[in-house]
Amino acid sequence: MSVYTLPELPYDYSALAPVISPEIIELHHDKHHAAYVKGANDTLEQLAEARDKELWGTINGLEKNLAFHLSGHILHSIYWHNMSGDGGGEPLAEDGVGGLADAIAESFGSFAGFKAQLTKAAATTQGSGWGVLAYEPLSGRLIVEQVYDHQGNVGQGSVPILVFDAWEHAFYLQYRNQKVDFIDAMWAVVDWQDVARRYDAAASRADTLLLAP
Repeated sequence: MSVYTLPELPYDYSALAPVISPEIIELHHDKHHAAYVKGANDTLEQLAEARDKELWGTINGLEKNLAFHLSGHILHSIYWHNMSGDGGGEPLAEDGVGGLADAIAESFGSFAGFKAQLTKAAATTQGSGWGVLAYEPLSGRLIVEQVYDHQGNVGQGSVPILVFDAWEHAFYLQYRNQKVDFIDAMWAVVDWQDVARRYDAAASRADTLLLAP
């Protein structure tokens, strides 16, 4: 029985055009994301077999595979909901996302500073990766992370609330090798309502990372 399943898109393939073409959305979700779901489920089965047969020599590779596929599944699941055809702009109190707006200003000095940092983090990933806005529970701050592949270079316990996919499969059919142009265009479809809900949820359980001694 599969543990992980491919989530349905919250919109149709054409909903994010012209920022992201319908062809890219279809391939990205139905092929790439689906492959990470299958990879995570297959790896869990392989780990169960390794335990049963005491094939401990396979553990190192299998654990890396699980982290890769599971992180890919989680980040993509956030990615689809972070975007909307009615998105864009910046989070504002009058839109009901004042808590997020205040947290961004406190953590980065200004929305403009945050936007520039996340844009650069996503656009300058070496090879494949992500730019991520995350809630860091130890400090109660928002931080920007530059994630390599799916799972590397991440602060332990940080909760991703806004993710920019900087893998070539996310943009190459439409933007060719102009990753920066794609990241710049992404800001026009950010769903701040979704990001704010994720921020509120992460901040409300901030004391669960480290237990008091």
